[in-house]
Amino acid sequence: MNTIILYSLILLFLPLAAFAINILVGKRLPRKGDWVSLSAILISFSFALSMFAYMLFIRYDPDFSVEWRWLWIDLGDFVIELGILVDNLTIMMLLVVTLVSSLIHIYSISYMKDDPRYNRYFAYLSLFSFSMLIIVLSNNLFGLYIGWELVGISSYLLIGFWFEKDSASDAGKKAFITNRVGDFGFFIGVLLFFTAVGSFNYGDIIAGVDAGAMSDGLFTAAGIALFMGAVGKSAQVPLHIWLPDAMEGPTPVSALIHAATMVAAGVYMVGRIYPLFSPGALLFIAYVGAITAFVTATIAVVRKDIKRVLAYSTVSQLGFMILALGVGGYVSGLWHLTTHAFFKALLFLGAGSVIHAAHTNDMFRMGGFKKKMPVTFWTFLIATLAISGVPGFSGFFSKDAILASALEFSFAHPGHIMLFILPLIAAGLTAFYMFRALFLTFYGEPQDKEIYSHIHESPGSMTIPMVILATITILITFDQWRGFEYLPLVGEYAGWFQHLIHEPAAIFTGAAAMAESVVGHGASEETAHTIAMWLSIFVAGVGILLAYLFYLKKSLSAEKVSKSLSSIYTLLRNKYYFDEFYGATVIRGVLGLSKASAKFDDTVIDGAVNGTATITIWLSKASRWFDDHIVDGAVNGTATVTTFFGTRLRRLQTGTVENYVSFLVVGILVFFIFQAIF
Repeated sequence: MNTIILYSLILLFLPLAAFAINILVGKRLPRKGDWVSLSAILISFSFALSMFAYMLFIRYDPDFSVEWRWLWIDLGDFVIELGILVDNLTIMMLLVVTLVSSLIHIYSISYMKDDPRYNRYFAYLSLFSFSMLIIVLSNNLFGLYIGWELVGISSYLLIGFWFEKDSASDAGKKAFITNRVGDFGFFIGVLLFFTAVGSFNYGDIIAGVDAGAMSDGLFTAAGIALFMGAVGKSAQVPLHIWLPDAMEGPTPVSALIHAATMVAAGVYMVGRIYPLFSPGALLFIAYVGAITAFVTATIAVVRKDIKRVLAYSTVSQLGFMILALGVGGYVSGLWHLTTHAFFKALLFLGAGSVIHAAHTNDMFRMGGFKKKMPVTFWTFLIATLAISGVPGFSGFFSKDAILASALEFSFAHPGHIMLFILPLIAAGLTAFYMFRALFLTFYGEPQDKEIYSHIHESPGSMTIPMVILATITILITFDQWRGFEYLPLVGEYAGWFQHLIHEPAAIFTGAAAMAESVVGHGASEETAHTIAMWLSIFVAGVGILLAYLFYLKKSLSAEKVSKSLSSIYTLLRNKYYFDEFYGATVIRGVLGLSKASAKFDDTVIDGAVNGTATITIWLSKASRWFDDHIVDGAVNGTATVTTFFGTRLRRLQTGTVENYVSFLVVGILVFFIFQAIF
């Protein structure tokens, strides 16, 4: 067996083994088995790191790919194979997932140490990691779907981990049900491709579609159906409503879900099967991403809960990634997925550190934490600079590449200029709400003296992962720093990442034409990058300046602005009334249907059953009366008559001869008299 495949199998099944051990005997192990899950994910990370080093330094090959298949089900005409596909994209994602998961495992040791279900928590983390690794390693849609659903159940278990709280259990159910909507579309897409091609394997499907196995309309419909899975998992509008409520789970879970795992699954899926999306499907994807980036960024502006600010930020950043893939920015979308994984995990761990110390999520009860929590502050600041798109930090380079791709697409298709304007506004809002969170939490005077009096820096098991993530957030930009001497090219894709992660070579005619028009080299490319870079710097600067004026210097009043724009503020505070809309339509409709079904069941189904029972009882009573009075009456009447006559005849049986002779004589006389008369 190929060494790469062997490494992949080991790093895949180690978390599964850790889950089984912790869920079965974790309570009886030392430290309640946290070391089992931690060891498993660290070993998986070491294998992923070895594969990455081999790929990058020992045998660099931009077209590297290893595949291993095995037969799972063979029913003649119906055959299902499972398998593993390892290429540069797989290895990059393996490294990101295992690294972020490892740091979150370490962070959780202190954060969850007093929890009564400590072993179960680590078991669920291992199951989650295993599920995500299936998605990354699978070579076919069927295996991808298995991992997809396992991630769904794992997220349900983790989001609702503190199920004794109604809010947590409700959030878990909301996440699970909302994802089922998207997953239904994903399942339809899988079946459409399988029906047309006869295989679940990525390569077989691409070859089949390229050979004309599907009409253009069906091809587009199947691609959009597959993308609905990403709409659910990556929380795109309109199925984004579950992700902010997922904050009810433990903060490390929030970091795990929002950084490099569950929500990244949708983006990774689109990138992995990119050739399966037609130009029409890609345009649909682009608009969903642009709308999501803008809408959720505006909602984040008015949140007071620090974790919910980060939650809506995650949804917005995922919108950027989806947009990039939709407009042909394959590399920029996946590059932002990578950079975002680190700085967003860092932001959530920083928020968890603050919450762990302050015992509140409300930023308006914080303030002045910078002095008492220096490590948390500096790491949170680095992540904030990165996500805000400040030049020199990873988020600037990857987000600039996305904006450049969107602008370049707009140059080629002027009617779709909103695909650039919406994310550009969202980029400015990102800088505003992130520095708003930074200023409210760490700067200024303490807003709650009691909270401020007892806060302290978090223990090493929590701060060390934050320092590591902050270091990665800075060092991952090293390659781009060299481009600063050529300012027009600053926004280009990350050097080494671009070399490693190439756009799919097997894009068929339609997608290839679109990719050529979007990411092809030409005069417009440099122009688009230059304009996008300066505009992104400008909007980020404006966002930071406004946050400074509103929340640090306080020369502008947020309260006055909210009152003057009360209708807009109310709309944002109520999150565009998505929940209310679903409550009034989908939920009320389902409840109405369930009540109607219950009434139909009670009145018609149960009525028919109960009516049949009543008629049966009445007939049985009538039958019993007939049996008692007619049948038994006839039998009993016959017996009575017989008894009556028998009793009287018995009196004639005296046993005396004289009596018999007398009866005989009398009888003869009666006979003769009767004869004489008649």
